[in-house]
Amino acid sequence: MKNLILKLEKEQRLSKEEWTQLIEGRTKELAEFLFERAREVRHAHYGRDVYIRGLIEFTNYCRNDCYYCGIRKSNSCLSRYRLTEEEILSCCRNGYELGFRTFVLQGGEDGWFTRERTTALIRRIHEEFPDCAITLSVGEREREEYQEYFDAGANRFLLRHETADEEHYRYLHPAELSLKHRKECLWNLRHIGYQVGSGIMVGSPGQTAEHLAEDLLFLQELQPHMVGIGPFIPHKDTPFKEEKTGTLELTLFLLGLVRLMLPKVLMPATTALSTIHPDGRKMGILSGANVVMPNLSPQENRKLYSLYDHKRCMGDEAAEGLAMLRAEMEEIGYEIVSARGDALLETEQGGKL
Repeated sequence: MKNLILKLEKEQRLSKEEWTQLIEGRTKELAEFLFERAREVRHAHYGRDVYIRGLIEFTNYCRNDCYYCGIRKSNSCLSRYRLTEEEILSCCRNGYELGFRTFVLQGGEDGWFTRERTTALIRRIHEEFPDCAITLSVGEREREEYQEYFDAGANRFLLRHETADEEHYRYLHPAELSLKHRKECLWNLRHIGYQVGSGIMVGSPGQTAEHLAEDLLFLQELQPHMVGIGPFIPHKDTPFKEEKTGTLELTLFLLGLVRLMLPKVLMPATTALSTIHPDGRKMGILSGANVVMPNLSPQENRKLYSLYDHKRCMGDEAAEGLAMLRAEMEEIGYEIVSARGDALLETEQGGKL
């Protein structure tokens, strides 16, 4: 199996059969070898820097009804909220003082935040913080809307494809959502010039090694600037409430594989990782990740943005816990930096953002 990892490091691609073989045949020894190679590649491009992004979860309203998601529109048990423009700007000001130079606006697909309102918000953030990157994570929109947000000052966009297999996608989503459209959105974002992030849930209901191999093939084709990989965690108010949580072991293995496949990618050690294991974030960094995303949202709203159960959002997961996070990273030989932390890959328009 080590020969496949060395081939991946050299060629940055494998066949579906090879991906499946690696995933199904993984062992603890093989994982340690993979992580060692992933760290070497990560250090060659990004050193030991860990980039911070300030996460602002600005609305938990969503028009979609994805079967795995705690903020799905059918969840009548959830208290809904949306931040005002001034509240969002206050989060940005607080984050800027703390040293954040990237703000991530994440929310459900909330119809109240129309194209006009969202564009105005982006423009205000860009005007007040011209040296900061603005990342959007607001779901599927039409190309013209993405273009307008880009023109207003948004630089990056996160849209996890979740699964690249059509049948598996249907199992996780209601009929009105389409894998074809989600992929079209990702290609549109890339062509506009965003730094684009995609990614997957590891251990989602019905997922197989072949599905994960298809995910890796899609990422191989898309060549995103960012990849988010986190374990599936069930939510008590969804159809998948009885399903098992994705494993830490497989999530870390996939982080290592993606680092070798996309050497210059930006990859977070996710909140979901630290939710399923107290050292999950550190283990993610040691597996090849190089980004962390502390929460800048108002404290009273954080638990309401409940994509899954028991989400960590305080302590070292919070922006105000940055000193704790710094110490945690230093403990394993890494350093939190305040730079924007742009991807080293070039954008579709030919320049680094």
